[in-house]
Amino acid sequence: LVTIQELDGTFKHTLQIEGTVAKADITCHSKSRRNKKKKIPLCTGEEVDMDLSAMDADSPVLWIRLDPEMTLLRCTVIEQPDYQWQYQLRHERDVTAQLEAITALEHFSTPASRLALTDTIENDQVYVQVRCRAAHCLTKVANAMVSNWAGPPAMLAIFRKLYGSFSCPKIIRQNNFQNLQHYFLQKTIPVAMAGLRNSHGICPQEVIQFLLDLFKYNDNSKNRFSDNYYRASLIEALGASVTPVISVIQQGTEITAESLSVDTRLVLEEITRNLNLEKLLPCYKLTVTQACLRAIRKLQKYGHLPSIPTLFRTYAAYGQFVEVRLTALEMLVDFTGLDGKWSDLEYLLDMAEEDPDPGVRSGLVRLLCDNPPFHHSHTHRHRLDREDLVNRLWNLFNCMLSHDTRMRCSMVDLYYILYGKKRPTCLPIPELAALLKPQRVDSFIESELSVMKPSQSQPEAMEVSMSLKRKAASPLKELEVVTADDLGVATVEVIGADDTNKSSRSKDVSEAGPSKVKTEYYSENSASLPGISGTGGPVGFEPGMFNKEDKLKKKKKDRKKHKHKHKHKHDHKHAKEKEKDKEKKDLGKLKIKEETLSSASSSPSPPASSASKEFTF
Repeated sequence: LVTIQELDGTFKHTLQIEGTVAKADITCHSKSRRNKKKKIPLCTGEEVDMDLSAMDADSPVLWIRLDPEMTLLRCTVIEQPDYQWQYQLRHERDVTAQLEAITALEHFSTPASRLALTDTIENDQVYVQVRCRAAHCLTKVANAMVSNWAGPPAMLAIFRKLYGSFSCPKIIRQNNFQNLQHYFLQKTIPVAMAGLRNSHGICPQEVIQFLLDLFKYNDNSKNRFSDNYYRASLIEALGASVTPVISVIQQGTEITAESLSVDTRLVLEEITRNLNLEKLLPCYKLTVTQACLRAIRKLQKYGHLPSIPTLFRTYAAYGQFVEVRLTALEMLVDFTGLDGKWSDLEYLLDMAEEDPDPGVRSGLVRLLCDNPPFHHSHTHRHRLDREDLVNRLWNLFNCMLSHDTRMRCSMVDLYYILYGKKRPTCLPIPELAALLKPQRVDSFIESELSVMKPSQSQPEAMEVSMSLKRKAASPLKELEVVTADDLGVATVEVIGADDTNKSSRSKDVSEAGPSKVKTEYYSENSASLPGISGTGGPVGFEPGMFNKEDKLKKKKKDRKKHKHKHKHKHDHKHAKEKEKDKEKKDLGKLKIKEETLSSASSSPSPPASSASKEFTF
């Protein structure tokens, strides 16, 4: 739907849009009769007089509106001459159409646009928000026309005309907020005037003096309403009048009161006075204090004050009013993103995690989301982008905030804003981490290395033991007995066997050929095994090493008694064993019987390929 305002009235046209690009021709119903003085009917039914001198002589169209009822979920952009926007602002009764015209007139810095905006501000029949928006638009138009601007600053005459005293317009009348339109306009015009700049990019001296006079002559004694929001807007205007410092002083010098300009010093004094006055006479919600904190932060950003977070941390501490705390935290978030260190970011994270007020915790995280210290779309790495930050945020919304869904969602939003969906660049690459990580050695290899590693206290004994291990590992054709006279070291390999097959194994040993003996070094306090004759040294076991020693001794005594009682049944067996021992002694060989751990009975030594357990000391 397209609405066209022509000289003969308003006409509506419906266009069918098919495809990406569509063109349509609309026929005008009116004829060009600009010279005839006749009232023009509007869409509301009323007829108004218009000055048609600025319009095109060959076109009867005053302005065009696309989708005036806003039924399409699309963004529309309309391009038309400046005079059509001016007509739309002056005579269109739809508020959205007036706001569209104001937005478009920002790009047309002409005297006609200036006049249309001024008339809108002064017109009491216009909606107040449209008048306030026109004031800000007039600031941009005036800054663009600064080279050929004539007369006092924009809106100064309007403000004095509306709110100045009758005898002296420079002195403001007593506050009277009965008319809400005038109240909102009285708050907006000073802020809009603070945005004016001269050819050097500095706020004019006349504007700053005008703002200071508003503080000086402010009188709310006979007003029924509080003026806290009005005074807060005046402080906001002082902050908006501050421009970046242009200093010829050497860099690195300390900022003092003498180094400030005259206008900046006056602004700072007024802000400080209102901030201290709030402690004596606090206003509703401490709105003046909040405005003062924002103005001080702006002075810091523009180089007029040292960038120090001490003041904001004082107002952000627990115990202050909640709105003041959130404002101070907003300033701390801004400071951390521009000039802060890692400790400043840790302070904010600690408060977001440990502050007693849940509203402050949630509000602080939302402030970090609105003004993050860095963004994942940035190509360069920020100084605050650290691995500790990634781990802390990850642990917070995965482990620590399961009870607070709102806070958890805010933390997820913050993590996405900082790092997006990809892996954070501050984390080490897994491939490099695997290369730098020490390789893990198998436990079996470690045990073997620990056995084979020579001891510093007994290097000679270790060398002998390693040589003996090599001999024991190889099969021996003949039985070799290592005595204490040769090395002073003798060890016996002990094999654990079951009680059921003890007797069978002992018989196999007597019938088998010479067995292999593995030798190891022994400790100084080792003792020889009982029941073995012919050994020249200890066997490598320490006393008290096995818990079953007493039990074994008891079994030996019982077995001796048993043998004594039935000696007559086993005499022939003992005789055969004695004859075999004599034959072995004649040949000069020794057979070593091995004791088992459980029954202390004789058992055969396994071959070299069988599994064995060594006890080395």
